[in-house]
Amino acid sequence: MIEIRIHGRGGQGSVIASKIMAVALFSEGKWVQSFPKFGVERRGAPVEAFLRLDQDKILIRSEIEAPDHIVILDATLMEVTDVTSGLKKGGWIIINTHGSPEDFPDFKDFKIGCVDASRIAADHRLGSRSAPIVNTAICGAFARATELVGIDSICNAIREEAPIKPEENAQAAKDAFEAIHLAETPSN
Repeated sequence: MIEIRIHGRGGQGSVIASKIMAVALFSEGKWVQSFPKFGVERRGAPVEAFLRLDQDKILIRSEIEAPDHIVILDATLMEVTDVTSGLKKGGWIIINTHGSPEDFPDFKDFKIGCVDASRIAADHRLGSRSAPIVNTAICGAFARATELVGIDSICNAIREEAPIKPEENAQAAKDAFEAIHLAETPSN
């Protein structure tokens, strides 16, 4: 079983990102489970979403405390919470940032993927310039980094699940798929 934890802020689409990934993975024949964890339910508050995938039926029903990979929709969360808590050594950390993997030397035990999902979302007018909705872009970056799901499946899931602008959201995923900067072992 592969477990993924998604960190974001209310309004960025963490829960929808988890659902899109689950729909895409299910379309490729995987068993999936996707669910959110809310704290203070307001825009901008930290939100976690969880995703499990396996070749077999998933019976576990708990939060993910030792994820194989994490996705971070807002890099400022790294300043206020330990987003890597429990992350298995060698797992992917996919970060929405204009920086590069070399900017994160503290994550030397992990693989790093950096994509400016905020810029991509803003370019496609997903949300506003000051508050872009980055979830679909980050799904494309996730597909490229982890190779757990194909970009075509992600785009089809976006078209099925995105509440507005399905084609713009699908294109944002494709753009992030191409734009992500990957580092298997970040330099120190």
